[in-house]
Amino acid sequence: MLFIMEILSPAGSPEGLVASVKGGCDAVYMGGKAFSARAFSDNFTDKELEGAIGYAHDNGVKAYVAVNTLIKDAEMSDALSYVRFLQDVGVDAVIVQDLGLLKTIRRLDIKKHASTQMGIHTREGLEWCADNGIDRAILARELTFEEIKSMVSGGSPVETEVFVQGALCYCISGGCLFSSVIGGRSGNRGQCAQPCRKRYSKDGKGGFILSSADIYGIDWLARLDEIGVAAAKIEGRMRSTAYAYLSSKIYSDANKGLPFEEYSKEANLLQTVFNRGFCDGYLPGVASPVQHKYADNRGFLLGEADVRGRRVDVSELEETFSLKDGLSIFKGDVKVGGFKVSDLHKIVVPFAISDGRYEIYRTYDPRIDEVKNLVGPAPKFNGVKHRPVVKHPLMDFARLTNKNPDLSFYVNTLKVLESVLEYADRIYYDADNNLEKARSLCEDAKVECVAHLPRFAPMVPTLSGPIMVNTVGQIAHGHDGRVYGSNNMNMFNSDFPASMYQTTISTELSKTETELIATHYSGRMEVMVFGRTEIMCTRDPEMTGGTMTDEKGYQFPVYKDHFGLSHFLNSSDLLLLPYVGELRRMGVDSIGIDLRKRPVQLARTVSKAFAENDIAMKGKITEMCGSINYGAYLKGIS
Repeated sequence: MLFIMEILSPAGSPEGLVASVKGGCDAVYMGGKAFSARAFSDNFTDKELEGAIGYAHDNGVKAYVAVNTLIKDAEMSDALSYVRFLQDVGVDAVIVQDLGLLKTIRRLDIKKHASTQMGIHTREGLEWCADNGIDRAILARELTFEEIKSMVSGGSPVETEVFVQGALCYCISGGCLFSSVIGGRSGNRGQCAQPCRKRYSKDGKGGFILSSADIYGIDWLARLDEIGVAAAKIEGRMRSTAYAYLSSKIYSDANKGLPFEEYSKEANLLQTVFNRGFCDGYLPGVASPVQHKYADNRGFLLGEADVRGRRVDVSELEETFSLKDGLSIFKGDVKVGGFKVSDLHKIVVPFAISDGRYEIYRTYDPRIDEVKNLVGPAPKFNGVKHRPVVKHPLMDFARLTNKNPDLSFYVNTLKVLESVLEYADRIYYDADNNLEKARSLCEDAKVECVAHLPRFAPMVPTLSGPIMVNTVGQIAHGHDGRVYGSNNMNMFNSDFPASMYQTTISTELSKTETELIATHYSGRMEVMVFGRTEIMCTRDPEMTGGTMTDEKGYQFPVYKDHFGLSHFLNSSDLLLLPYVGELRRMGVDSIGIDLRKRPVQLARTVSKAFAENDIAMKGKITEMCGSINYGAYLKGIS
């Protein structure tokens, strides 16, 4: 059977581009030196991009360019200039996350793909894409096959793209602040330090509890094609040329309907080139993607074997090996050493090693060099076009300053709700079984009650009245009341569309960046000023509530919500009480105070302090919280 789905391969460098194209893909995606969510891959200069796009087109391959980071107001002119340049050099589409950038480039004659970071995971999300000038949605990686099927059945309003190979983030798409909070390196800005690949302890056990295995979804290609998915995407712009070639080849061959035997050697070799465990992701259903044993690339596991007198009992190995294969020996997490096979009949470790049982991995195969030779060197990509000069003026907005911002409280228990009602202008109550009771209490107190929708829910419950949304797909549910946008909407600049009644700006913004938005944004804006900032939210069903501790001893609370999602909170509380006066002078409309999962006494103390602007209460609140932070407000993020 001949499938029609596009195979989309990574091109993290000129060499990676050539490898993917020679592997047989239909399209490639790449990034420039800025505005790319893979800032640590080699990427392309402007001149290289122009030549690379020409090379792809000459070989019948489409070229997409990622402009998929969040963009600050000070960067918007440069970002627009870049997109105009990409239009001039003939790129087939740009991949976008930032809603402000999307709004400003909507009239440009260039196709636009919604990044997976936009969190499209519902039919309503696809419809929002169609209404907002997006041609293709790269779906959230947390979706099951059946959920994808329900989204695209009957014909999708836009093309859809699904990740089938490569790294799988532990946090739901577009919602991770872990790297940003602990190190100031934002994943939303392409600077992720990959804290999910570190060791943590929880419930008395330690290990790699957040490290997902890679997706290996070749068996899902036919089914994805049958339901109408337009493209199957291979992650890996930061990986080797051998990985780019092999992954491109096996998925392209499978997509042509060739039997597995035709590309089995390449498929096995791929597992040597990069392997930290494989899984089907969430495609089969909601199951944990975590591979607990290790988080790094160890190559292909041959099996466990006894080593006696430095001799490996090869009869115990489950997989075969060949002459000149590179083997690595591990004892638990410790790499004991590595060497090349020189004798197929007996393997003698060429260094001192204690007798015992070890895991044996193949980390090198001579055929990898054959692949490198097949790909060959990349040509020198060059171009002649320059970026056009674009000055994107920020619109001044006559915001009313020196006013008292609304006090908006995030709560998820009735007891905390009752303790803050006398101070509240607004309550954001997590949508659960107590929502109607919460609304009744708020109505009696003449306080607005806003239903806070779940972070990720392919089937959103039908709710009336005002709602707070976390993704663009949820906006459609506000058909009979105000719509509020949470900070998970990643509002990063004043070009953010003012289509909702109010939006909470990103918690990754500094004071200067907040002030720019306040000066130039026409809509209502909220700034978070207190609470344990949510750093991750996962669909992993194996994660439970409790406390996660990192290697430095910092403790991160974890709780599971009504929808089965696990939320990870920062180890200390954001407290901007001393800076509310600044926010007032900026004309901020609302300040957000997050009291979810907090004790009543703390909630009452915090709400009173903010209501009375009692800066002297900072010490008491700090004592009650244990420790505080100022988030990105003072220091910003990369």
